[in-house]
Amino acid sequence: MRRPRDKAKVEVAVQVVERGVLAKLRRRRFFSLGELNAAIGELIDELNARTMRRIGSSRRALFEAIERPALQPLPAEPFEYAEWKRCRAGLDYHIEVHGHWYSVPYRLIREVVEARVTDRTVEVFHHGVRVAVHVRNPMRHRHTTVPDHMPSAHRRYADWTPARLRREATRIGPATAHLVELILAAKPHPEQGFRACLGILRLVRSYGTDRVEAACQRGIDIGARTYGSVASILRNNLDRAYRPQSMPDVPPIQHGNIRGGGYYH
Repeated sequence: MRRPRDKAKVEVAVQVVERGVLAKLRRRRFFSLGELNAAIGELIDELNARTMRRIGSSRRALFEAIERPALQPLPAEPFEYAEWKRCRAGLDYHIEVHGHWYSVPYRLIREVVEARVTDRTVEVFHHGVRVAVHVRNPMRHRHTTVPDHMPSAHRRYADWTPARLRREATRIGPATAHLVELILAAKPHPEQGFRACLGILRLVRSYGTDRVEAACQRGIDIGARTYGSVASILRNNLDRAYRPQSMPDVPPIQHGNIRGGGYYH
């Protein structure tokens, strides 16, 4: 079976180094790594300067004539491994990367962006243009917000405002309204709590108002003030003790010793 040409070339190159360097050093003794490297360097220089019979030139001469002019300068910074992740900016103009939330310009709400993640930084690109850069933060469930990314105090977007969130929560019940208020107040900027509040309000679609209200009350009582906590309470049916108990629809008891309403008229 014929060996591939590239593999054969590699084997020949290894053989040349073995004969020109390793074979000449096999009987010598070295007492430091620096001494060994110096001896290898001398033999490599000698090998590269030797004229190759079939080509009529040395390896050093070929390098200077062909390869050196084609060399490009090294990058200004060393290579850094990076991962890319597609994200969608939420109503709070933040994206999630490894459990942490990073801000993007508020004009990119609901837009798909790409995050380039390294050990030190998180860069965000939109249509190939870098729109944000953050120092990477390993703390989960926290926010990193650039003030310039925030909308002005008078600007509202996507029809959602803190006032509307409070109004919708009040329609569900006082406990839900209280929990939404606690979430908004706990954030440096109320917009950072939009995602959790909207998630709680949308749980009504799956569980109904009574159960969501009961779950919010339980969340307040145990200090659980996140969307994930309320969803977990509902998912595990832990809101049961907080639900209003409906009275059974049965006819009143009829007995001779019980006075009816007509007795007092």
